[in-house]
Amino acid sequence: MKILIGEIAHETNTFANEKTTVESFKEWEWIHGDEILQKHRKVRDYLGGMMERAEETGVEIIPLFSAFAMPSGVITKETYNVLLQELTNSIKAVKEYDAICLALHGAGVAEDVDDLEGGILSAIREVVGYKIPVVVTLDLHGNITDQMVQEADVLLGVNFYPHVDCFERGIEAIDITRKILSGELQPKMSLKKLPLMIPTSTTNLPPAKNINELCWAHEVNEKIIDCTFFHGFPYTNIPEVGVSVVTVTNNDQELADQTAEEIALEIWNTKEMFFPDIINPDEGIKRALKIEGKPIVINETSDNPGGGTPGDGTHLLSAMIEANLENACFSFIYDPEVVNIAHNSGVGATIDVLLGGKTDDLHGKPLKVTAYVKTLADGRFIQSSQMGKGAKVNYGKSARLVVGDIDIVVCSKRSQTLDEQIFLLHGIDIRSYKIVALKSSQHFRAGFEPLAHTIITVDSPGLSSFNLFSFEHSRLAKEVYPFKKDVEFLQKDKVK
Repeated sequence: MKILIGEIAHETNTFANEKTTVESFKEWEWIHGDEILQKHRKVRDYLGGMMERAEETGVEIIPLFSAFAMPSGVITKETYNVLLQELTNSIKAVKEYDAICLALHGAGVAEDVDDLEGGILSAIREVVGYKIPVVVTLDLHGNITDQMVQEADVLLGVNFYPHVDCFERGIEAIDITRKILSGELQPKMSLKKLPLMIPTSTTNLPPAKNINELCWAHEVNEKIIDCTFFHGFPYTNIPEVGVSVVTVTNNDQELADQTAEEIALEIWNTKEMFFPDIINPDEGIKRALKIEGKPIVINETSDNPGGGTPGDGTHLLSAMIEANLENACFSFIYDPEVVNIAHNSGVGATIDVLLGGKTDDLHGKPLKVTAYVKTLADGRFIQSSQMGKGAKVNYGKSARLVVGDIDIVVCSKRSQTLDEQIFLLHGIDIRSYKIVALKSSQHFRAGFEPLAHTIITVDSPGLSSFNLFSFEHSRLAKEVYPFKKDVEFLQKDKVK
């Protein structure tokens, strides 16, 4: 049994100014063949799971092409075409194979292509036809489309946010593919889309936690192979954006339809719970200072590079400096210009710089600071978070600056902060700090919940703000909650 594996993953924030290019992917991942095996073996991600299960079960896997770019703006048309060529050419180069397992995302958008994943799967079908099973893993933030369902045999979404179960979905993809090839499984899928958009919602707390538990209760039925609540990605200005449910059964379309509708209705009935009250940075700092114990982790959800933001926003950091905080640290802000100044000046130097705020005006103005260069590093470490544990991370040259009594880590590549490793790289033990600030919406929880006394989420103007009304969704195919409060669901939208 031979299974081809590969990956093309991009979460596209169409409101971001900078386009995503081939160079954007090559900055993070653009690899072929055996290099994929070398990079992902023993890593807790989709490909790592596929590889481990294949090796355990004696399945021969043939790695194709893997490309990943940090979430950012719309993918250029040229880049989209190159991605398709790299993947389809790598498939054509293999003479014999039985199936394909792909790690995609679900919220990719290219110029003139609203559905990146649907386009990828359609291009694959042109090469392999419809007799070859194609099983796909997706991020739960996928904006799932009819085309994805039509072109894939099975779509498997992660259940958790933070995405600590990517590895398990990779394992499941191989198991399901083997069952399809043996004739044990004849998958039937149902997609139920809701007229609903929600902000990013962690799954270890209600209401998302409750919806997942309902999905799992249905999966006890042997005929139901998978049932996934897709949150959607609200930072995309496309017609098909929003929450959906995908159910996969073993040759029972009616059961798939009924289950997807039941889960969707429960989501709809609890929709108001997905919109929590979020405080601003000033309020978050004041609240943190009133709490006994440490560390108090403050996450800036509105400038989350994992959602396509610039990562150089200054709203939270500015509030920390203005509050004259003691025993506080921040990691990290993206500013390669300041990093270069620090490296050129050396440890022990005092530098006057404009920190952050260089991408746009939305995320805050540059901060004029006098900073002491405490440490310098190459930005390389092994990820310890259960989300992607074991991955070799490179944030490029980095520096630890001290402004007043605040330790600030500055890096030369954009990313959200997933675990404490970037702090430790610069000699910062977060357990000894009162306030630990970082940029992330929810993924940081996998690494920081075991360490934090309390977590406080703050919001401000930004491309990943919880305030969905700050985004102009001008291309919606139909009315959507919360923009239209009296939208009806299922009453006039019954499954046929």
